[in-house]
Amino acid sequence: MTWNIPNVLTLLRLLAAPMVAVMFLYFNRPWADWFALVLFISAAITDWFDGYLARLWKQTTKLGTMLDPIADKAMVVIALAVILGYSSMSPWLVLPATVILFREVFVSGLREYLGDTAGTLKVTKLAKWKTTFQMIAIAVLFAQGVFEHYFGMSSLGMDEQIVVDILEGREEDLFSLRWKFQGMIISGHAGLWLLWLAAAMTLISGIDYFRKSVPYLKD
Repeated sequence: MTWNIPNVLTLLRLLAAPMVAVMFLYFNRPWADWFALVLFISAAITDWFDGYLARLWKQTTKLGTMLDPIADKAMVVIALAVILGYSSMSPWLVLPATVILFREVFVSGLREYLGDTAGTLKVTKLAKWKTTFQMIAIAVLFAQGVFEHYFGMSSLGMDEQIVVDILEGREEDLFSLRWKFQGMIISGHAGLWLLWLAAAMTLISGIDYFRKSVPYLKD
């Protein structure tokens, strides 16, 4: 078992995956959203660095090759579960999240079944792009959670207390309030559309893997 910097970065990303959920167990919002956002972005950055350093230093190992996709899937799956549980936009996120989760489980099952012949399901450029879009979408959705709770708004409208404060003259000027509200809306919608795009790429990638595996599934 070889432990080098690329492998350590991959392991840290794997350990960071459940910590995203733990943030919501031990911290109140919006602090939980902030911590989860920073943790997720930091872990996503290591996804690029560990591969880059492994190739640059010629330190590609079987351990890293095995851990890297597991860490990616753990990050995406756990983050999606957290977002579905806490986001006010979760009804619109269920279908793309389901597509992503189904594909990841299905392809992992294919690779396990094919065993030694799983080399036919090598990671494609499309698969790498779909992972990138998944992580960007999730990061934006976490950012939307920060807007939603830090600014006291939801994707369905302004918080009732803000309306009361405006009517009673306790709220700040409407220009500042409008900027906050628009920032939350842009963030939320961008994350939603990015996740749908990632789901489409994920579906296409899954179909491609299944097509390549069909010859090996015949009795």
